[in-house]
Amino acid sequence: MNWLLLIIAGLFEVGFAFCLGKAKFSTGATSNLWLAGFLVCLAASMLLLYKATQTLPIGTAYAVWTGIGAAGTALLGILIFKEPAHFWRIFFLSTLIMSIIGLKFVSN
Repeated sequence: MNWLLLIIAGLFEVGFAFCLGKAKFSTGATSNLWLAGFLVCLAASMLLLYKATQTLPIGTAYAVWTGIGAAGTALLGILIFKEPAHFWRIFFLSTLIMSIIGLKFVSN
C-alpha cells in the first residue's frame, strides 16, 4: 500500500511541475489558478511522501519519489511543452525509469 502512496506522491510531484510550467505561460487570474494547483499538488505530494516513509526506507522512498517526478516532468516537457526528444535524452530517461523500477525490486 505504501508503494502505491509513493507512486501517487510522485505523480503529484509531476502535477506541481506541470502547474508551474503552465503558470509560466499564463497571466492574471489564469496564472493564479495554476499557482493554486501547484500548491495543492505540492501539499498532496508531500503528505503522501510522508505517509509512505512511515514504513519504507527514506533513502529508497525519496529516490523513487524524485525519480518519478523527474521522469514524469521530462516526459511532460517533451509531450506538452514541445521540448526536444533526441536519442540521448530518451536513452537517459529510460535508464532513470529502469533505475526506479530496480529500486522497488531490491527494497525490503
